[in-house]
Amino acid sequence: MSASKSTKKLESKLKALQCHFTWGLDPGRPKLLRLTDKLEDIGTEEGNPWLSHIYNLQGFIQFKLESNEDAKSFFNKAADVLRHADEGPGSMVNYGNLAWLHHHLGDEAESQAYLSKVDALKKKHPPPSQSELHPEIYAEKAWTLMKFNAPKKEQAAEYFEKAIRMQPDMVEWNTSYVLGLASSQKHSTAGGEADLLRKMRAAKEQDPENLYLAAVYLMQLAKRGEKIESEARELGDQILRNPVSSYSGLKPLIRVLSNYVSVDEAIDLAEKALRAHPEERYLKRCAALCYKWKILFNRKTRPRPGMTERAISLHREVVSLYPNSSFLKKIDLANMYANSGAGMDKAEQIFQKLLRRDLEPAEKQVLYNQFAKYLFHTKKDRQGSIQFHKRGAEIPEKSFFRNDSIRALERVKDTTTWNRRSKEIEEFLEKLQK
Repeated sequence: MSASKSTKKLESKLKALQCHFTWGLDPGRPKLLRLTDKLEDIGTEEGNPWLSHIYNLQGFIQFKLESNEDAKSFFNKAADVLRHADEGPGSMVNYGNLAWLHHHLGDEAESQAYLSKVDALKKKHPPPSQSELHPEIYAEKAWTLMKFNAPKKEQAAEYFEKAIRMQPDMVEWNTSYVLGLASSQKHSTAGGEADLLRKMRAAKEQDPENLYLAAVYLMQLAKRGEKIESEARELGDQILRNPVSSYSGLKPLIRVLSNYVSVDEAIDLAEKALRAHPEERYLKRCAALCYKWKILFNRKTRPRPGMTERAISLHREVVSLYPNSSFLKKIDLANMYANSGAGMDKAEQIFQKLLRRDLEPAEKQVLYNQFAKYLFHTKKDRQGSIQFHKRGAEIPEKSFFRNDSIRALERVKDTTTWNRRSKEIEEFLEKLQK
């Protein structure tokens, strides 16, 4: 066989694999960097049922970031986890990733060796049918897609449903499926809360030790007007006894406390966790979020003495501790400075520096929306605020921030004080709908 035919045959086999390289995962660099930080915050405690999935995704991200040695290291870590758990159908994803990586490195012999391992596993563990994948592959594909955007989360739900139907005793699959549904419904107005609550209650009965699920379940109960204060406080004590991880349940619980109990209690819980683990960046991030909610969104009560200074200090630390995903955190810091009154110059410097950056469309929408609000509320520059809301709304990408800018423009249009601008804004908004 000629070299070109051999290469084409190899590439054909690679494209037929089920792995991260064939799942249509092609996010931009900013998204990849944000995912890097998110995956690091999950942690790699022994016993984590998603450990091989975490390493596989980290490996793929490092490949996309052109760090092939790091990619190989993560893929090998995933292989080690899978070997200790007895190689089964789930190893096909890992071997597929390694086959693709070695192909890109130009090592066709090693790539072929991993393809042979996939073939051997297929013979040992044939798929349920020609049209279906192994449930382990559906589950990893679902877990991976959950980390991406909304359409991917819808696909993830479908894959989890298939995996659970084929292997209903896998508790962690059902828990992740239900959490994915809750995340997708967070900003939805389509209803379905009763069905979600029923599924969450059933998942909680199956997985009573999952404190993240317990926190999200409390959020659903609180939304229905149920009293959850005592349960939330008890859950907080349980979370503090567990290892630090973004899967611990702390972040959804502080959101529950902030929205339905007291933002001060949320701050106290986050600070208590931070005192127990003062070097954990994830806990600093959680505490910074609580202060943000208190200072920027809770205008009914004034911050306690020293609270604004503490908030700014934490936000500055968080920016430095999350170099891969500092964009939104820098905006939070700028808003914190602006709110303090004494940090106007620093807020302006941060915003102007971000405005000079080469950003993706979705990032521009966020920045223009937040800068417009800063101009309106802090600098009292209504003309400039209108212009930046328009710049954000012009970007044709569906997002919360684009919709928020459009709503802001509609409010200006309907304000009689600004009647001379109403016609211009009305025409602008009409063009957006075409």
